[in-house]
Amino acid sequence: MSDIDDFFHELPMVQVSLSDFKPLPDGEEQYPLEYIENNKVIRLKEDDDMIFIGVVETKNYELLENLKNFHSNKRIIFCALDRNEFSAYLSEKLSAAEAGAGSLEGEQDEKILLDKLANDAPIINLVNSIMIEAIRKGASDIHIEGFEDEVIVRYRIDGHLKIVSRIDRDRFAAVASRLKIMANLNIMEKRLPQDGRISVHLGDDEIDLRVSIIPVANGESIVLRLFNKKKTLIKLPEAGLSKEQLEAFRNKCKTPNGLILVTGPTGSGKTTTLSAVLQEINTEDVKIITIEDPIEYVTKGINQIQTNDRIGLGFDSILRRVLRQDPNIVMVGEIRDTETAELSIRAALTGHLVLSTLHTNDSVSVITRLKNMGIEPYLLAAVLRGGLAQRLVRQICQECKKEVKPDSMEKLILTRYGAPKNASVYIGQGCEACNNTGYKGRIGIFEFFSSDSDVEEMIIRGVKDSDIKNHLVAEKGMKTLIADGIDKVLEGFTTVAEIERNVVG
Repeated sequence: MSDIDDFFHELPMVQVSLSDFKPLPDGEEQYPLEYIENNKVIRLKEDDDMIFIGVVETKNYELLENLKNFHSNKRIIFCALDRNEFSAYLSEKLSAAEAGAGSLEGEQDEKILLDKLANDAPIINLVNSIMIEAIRKGASDIHIEGFEDEVIVRYRIDGHLKIVSRIDRDRFAAVASRLKIMANLNIMEKRLPQDGRISVHLGDDEIDLRVSIIPVANGESIVLRLFNKKKTLIKLPEAGLSKEQLEAFRNKCKTPNGLILVTGPTGSGKTTTLSAVLQEINTEDVKIITIEDPIEYVTKGINQIQTNDRIGLGFDSILRRVLRQDPNIVMVGEIRDTETAELSIRAALTGHLVLSTLHTNDSVSVITRLKNMGIEPYLLAAVLRGGLAQRLVRQICQECKKEVKPDSMEKLILTRYGAPKNASVYIGQGCEACNNTGYKGRIGIFEFFSSDSDVEEMIIRGVKDSDIKNHLVAEKGMKTLIADGIDKVLEGFTTVAEIERNVVG
């Protein structure tokens, strides 16, 4: 343990309430509001010999050391503050700072009312029940949307949104304030978008909720994305890759250097696939570092870093420093801009294996996307090892699965993509296990291309993506997304309607 750790280990860090110290120091006797907001620290009480300081993040040793040095002429008593109580205090101060002299009293009254309503037991129970039910049903997102005459709560389950409840319009302000308090946001701010995070525990599960709030015509739209920190990570063979795709993808991920990209829309399972790969290649003789936003799966033996744009820790700035850590493998959560793309290419050129994601329609389109980001074709050809496109489609419920003959439209689609004329398909009839939807869970459909000397030469010559794709299908036997989807229809995993919705349409 370091000297700093020894010092703070002995500090009397007792839990206190702000009400025990009211009235709190204000004006010049208090820290600047920006410092309070950024560091989550409040000056509670001070006299000639002693100062009481309240902190939310009690393990932020660097902050505590800085405060100790700043108040070196006095004895410091550090006190632990409740996060929600601090948030309410901060919201009050921010509101007071932003309000004009004429409207200050009215806004303060509104803040006090909202704060009281948000902490009433019925509102707390309502918000808790919305989150608990979403976790139990396996929802990936919660949508709470305020309309003119009602508030709708929807869960996204297996990729589909469904209305689960409605809330009286007059309770929306209190619900929104409760969520803002839990996410350490300003409860008085209704004009600007806000983002935050909430951590909750349900039994053995530890859930992170990423909160996004934006103003809309009739109030605010609130979306909470759920991440189960203790959710068991799937193994790569369980993702849904065919035997040939799995072998080719695994081989590329075992190369010592280069760039491998996983592509698809938001929510298509890209991070899950990369995390499954990292599990496989994580051995004692390699060092793996990931840069993520947010960290969805905590994996033993892997150095995982969370981005934080508020303090300047984006993908690009972290990647620069990560390369000094002597990694063998780097996973960049997403290549969003030219700077991150250039740094990823440079890392791949200097002997690192770089795994990352992009948003493109198919696997080969990563070539044009990176060119559009300013990457020179000869550099791209030198480092690109392969690309995996994927979608998540709903899986037929195994409890009520039934074999049927395809209708005329399904038959047309199946025969167009090479299925036998007499092929059968499967449907879920609907049962209690799948909430009468006929679907339960999701499975991936994939398209993987492996770069070789022919593809490298085409990239350098500027051959169109469509021509490269045609070459890969005709000469290398690459299975396209639609072909993989049709295979999974014939195998009874999903339906033609799901393939239409996710790929054909």
